[in-house]
Amino acid sequence: MMTVTKLAKQCGLSRSTLLYYESIGLLRHPQRTSGNYRAYGDAEVQRLQRIVRYRKVGLSLSAIRAVLDQPRGGAASVLESRLTDIDREIEILRGHQAAILRLLKRSRALKRTEMMTKEKWVAIMRGSGFTDDDMDRWHAEFEKSAPEEHQQFLKYLQIPQAEIRLIRDATRKVHR
Repeated sequence: MMTVTKLAKQCGLSRSTLLYYESIGLLRHPQRTSGNYRAYGDAEVQRLQRIVRYRKVGLSLSAIRAVLDQPRGGAASVLESRLTDIDREIEILRGHQAAILRLLKRSRALKRTEMMTKEKWVAIMRGSGFTDDDMDRWHAEFEKSAPEEHQQFLKYLQIPQAEIRLIRDATRKVHR
C-alpha cells in the first residue's frame, strides 16, 4: 500500500495531478486506512503507470480513459490514431518551418536592400573624392586581388547580372 505522495513521486507526478486523475475517475478511488488516508494498492499503481505512459505519448485524458476501460489489447487503434495525428502535426510544423524560413530569407534580403545600393556606394565614393578613373582602378584592383569577393560585392549592391559582367570585363581589360 502506498500514500498519495509516495505514489505521485514514484510516477513522477505532482500530488495534485494524481488527485485530479482520481477526481475525474481516471484513477479509481483507493481504499482508506483507519486514519482515513488513501492507500493505493498494486492495481492502482499499475493503472497510474499506464496513465503516465499514455500521457507521455500525447494521448488526451479521454483517450486514456477509453483505452483503460477497454479489454487488454484495445489500445492499438487509439495509438494508431495518435500516430496519424502526430504525422499530421509534423506535416503542419514542417509547413510552418518552411514559411518561417521563407520569411527570414525575405527579411534578410530586405535588410540587404535597405543597407546599400549601387547609387549609394557611388555617391559615397564620389563624396570621398573618387573620380571615374579612380573607381575603375578600385574595381580593377578588387577584381585582380579577390575576384569572387568582387562578384559578391557587386551582387550585394544589387547590380543586375548583365551589368556585373560588363564591370568585371572592363576591369579585367584595364588590368591587362
